[in-house]
Amino acid sequence: MIKQMKYFQAVVRLQSFTKAADECFISQSAISQQLQALEKDLGVKLMHRERRKFTLTAAGEYFYRKSLVIVSDFERLRAETLRLAEGAKKELSIGFLRHYRGKELKAVLPAFQAQHPEVELTLFGGTHEELYEGLRNGRIDVAISDLRRAPSDEYVNFYLTRGYLYAEVPAGSPLASLPSITMEDLKNTPAILIASPENSAEEELFFREYLGTKNEFLTAENLDTAHIMVAAGKGYFPIEFNIPPAPKEEIRYIPIMRRGQQIFREYYAFWRADTLKEYIESFAAILDHLLFPRGAGRLRIPAYGSCGREYESRQ
Repeated sequence: MIKQMKYFQAVVRLQSFTKAADECFISQSAISQQLQALEKDLGVKLMHRERRKFTLTAAGEYFYRKSLVIVSDFERLRAETLRLAEGAKKELSIGFLRHYRGKELKAVLPAFQAQHPEVELTLFGGTHEELYEGLRNGRIDVAISDLRRAPSDEYVNFYLTRGYLYAEVPAGSPLASLPSITMEDLKNTPAILIASPENSAEEELFFREYLGTKNEFLTAENLDTAHIMVAAGKGYFPIEFNIPPAPKEEIRYIPIMRRGQQIFREYYAFWRADTLKEYIESFAAILDHLLFPRGAGRLRIPAYGSCGREYESRQ
């Protein structure tokens, strides 16, 4: 019945039998049959079907809410049972840049946990240098980071996404009226970077080389603090998006340009080529399937990338 509950939850959440069938990797007729079997076992009608539309009955709404709790509890019970049966603790450590905004990591984590409930995921947010050091000393198994180092065959990488750079400024700032902006325009406005005190110098150096900026830097411990500093008029925050961000009443996002093109940065998943961790390949395969479901994956990309001048040549 747990599997049938999951099918039912997918149909309700997606409001579509077709989408739910695709998400659950079964046919539409099969998922419909499973829900009919669920209703038969319960002895109640969970939904009213009208052609391609449906509405939940009162019993269906109640069952949906309670089933979410039951399935969540069952998954935790199953995971702990598997861990006890396996004996030794199985872990996979994932590191990511503190400012990373891509959706790829959020998509792969629940899919990986569904396939490997016996594995405990450990998450670590840091700067590029902290992630690189974590890979070197084995503290991190997989790192989600930008290209910043000379190529090396010690690492496998997997292309994730490209982030386009914007200047986050208050809506009341004169800069907010500009359709686009350059680093020359921003040279007298402090740039807010997310970095710990011990890593701030490294982050500043990268942004000076990467952006060619000559302005003053301020540091924020996390994303929320950076947004608050912008709202307080302390400076601008260089932020990246895969697609243009939705406008906000109090904030504006101005594309940062160089030689007529918007500056971008590419992100990859990295792991050591000599790792013996059995779950990294599974993690990579799930990531590959989610991003490239038709088989056009990018696991063939050979090595850890570089930064600075290489970015300039790409622009």
